Amino acid sequence: MDALKILVVDDESRMRKLVRDFLVRENYEVIEAGNGEEALDRFYEDKSIALIILDVMMPKMDGWQVCREIRKQSKVPVIMLTAKGDERDELLGFELGVDEYITKPFSPKILVARVGAILRRTSGAEEELIKAGEITLNKSAHQVMIGEKQIELSIKEFELLAYFMENQGIALSRERILNNVWNYDYFGDARTIDTHVKKLRSKLGEAGNYIKTIWGMGYKFEI
Repeated sequence: MDALKILVVDDESRMRKLVRDFLVRENYEVIEAGNGEEALDRFYEDKSIALIILDVMMPKMDGWQVCREIRKQSKVPVIMLTAKGDERDELLGFELGVDEYITKPFSPKILVARVGAILRRTSGAEEELIKAGEITLNKSAHQVMIGEKQIELSIKEFELLAYFMENQGIALSRERILNNVWNYDYFGDARTIDTHVKKLRSKLGEAGNYIKTIWGMGYKFEI
């Protein structure tokens, strides 16, 4: 099996080398770009890129602009790197379809673990179906159907819906959702979850009513 290709975009060569070295150890093939324009060139040249690790602050074209351009034609998973800890930046990233958001400085091992988790979700071989009401979720194909209609979700929206469906009828605190969907090391707060739930409900239409709000605690998925 060919190694999965990952595009690493950062204007700091030392940061690219650090990330590349850890990814190569896990048998990924790494393509590098030093600015936003170069990143788009690399992306357009190679349609087999499986995931993009994208820095926010770069010359010529910043990470937000790059992400907007990529999202016009592709749902390739994007992990955004930033030196800022501003929640507004994080929420903007999720609005643009960013799948993970990591603030510098970060642990390269954690970054690689998140890369692996996202790629396992998008490159599974066997079908794993979960059904609830009108919703059918195929974990390996990263596909969600409402009746006969396919719904387009980001990686994180998909993982959140899968977690809800796997825990039907169980009251889930925001902390528990963060720990299980965003991983134990994620230091976001409740508003990150609420933003994703709002978008998820909107995309699910009438089936979004399956996600019940438990005021002061979290959510429960119930038919």
